[in-house]
Amino acid sequence: MDDVRGPTIEQLRTFAAVADAGSFTIAAERLGRAQSVVSYSVAALEAALGVSLFERARRRPVLTEAGHALLSDARRVETMMRDMQARAAGIRQGLEAEVSLAVDVMYPIDALTTTLEDFAEAFPTVALSLRIEALGGVRQLVGEGSCTFGISGPSLGWADTFVPRGIGSFLMIAVCARKHPLATLGGPIPTAVLREHTQLVLTDRSRLTEGQNFGVYAARSWRIGDLGAKHRLLLAGLGWGNMPPHMVEDDLAAGRLVRLLPADRPAFRYNFTLIHRADSPLGPASRWLAERITAASAALPGSTGSE
Repeated sequence: MDDVRGPTIEQLRTFAAVADAGSFTIAAERLGRAQSVVSYSVAALEAALGVSLFERARRRPVLTEAGHALLSDARRVETMMRDMQARAAGIRQGLEAEVSLAVDVMYPIDALTTTLEDFAEAFPTVALSLRIEALGGVRQLVGEGSCTFGISGPSLGWADTFVPRGIGSFLMIAVCARKHPLATLGGPIPTAVLREHTQLVLTDRSRLTEGQNFGVYAARSWRIGDLGAKHRLLLAGLGWGNMPPHMVEDDLAAGRLVRLLPADRPAFRYNFTLIHRADSPLGPASRWLAERITAASAALPGSTGSE
């Protein structure tokens, strides 16, 4: 019965070091070990794998065909082990193993991307999970514990189970395509006129905002769960609707969309709230990310800052 043990992380690291150095002697110097130990580690790895990794008949060790094939695997396993050790060290220090964030679809993606890039650099061992949802979807994910915390859109109130913090807002604007009938109307548009035209309204997959209408005027409306789809339908002239400024500024500048001014409310403020469960305090990495999101939100164009 073969009692040869499987490869160890040290053997894989030594194998890669010899392959990189092209010399057992140089690899031993780089690893701070005796050459005999390096040679023995490689031989033990070859025995465990059942293949020769180097052609030793030559003056310098040259990878065999099997060595070439297995070197990338050895590097990948070594990297995974290093990441695992770093993550374990972070957990010992109190860092979360994973942070999960739910974000309202209206939140500016450019600001979010920059913040998440900073997070990945500051906490390379903490896994980050991201969900983007509309309206009540963020509150549902945080409330059921699927996400650590979230950036939620408007709410009529927060239950005691949540810890909310207002982080800013921007003005939603009403728009339609240049070819839409409403585009020819100048000045404030009476509500009665808006109601005659199909309004494109963002909806969500949760039941938490059921019965709540945010800026809905029209008697006829199309309920859409995807903001990108709503944007495309607006450009096609199939209705009018409210959009975040950062998503339509290029269309307005190019004349593809026209801004509308409802007579009773030319624009309405879309508030963002950072939320987490009261029984689930944020860990160090989550708190760092929450503070960065708060700062980034206060700097958004037209934002009122924290409220």
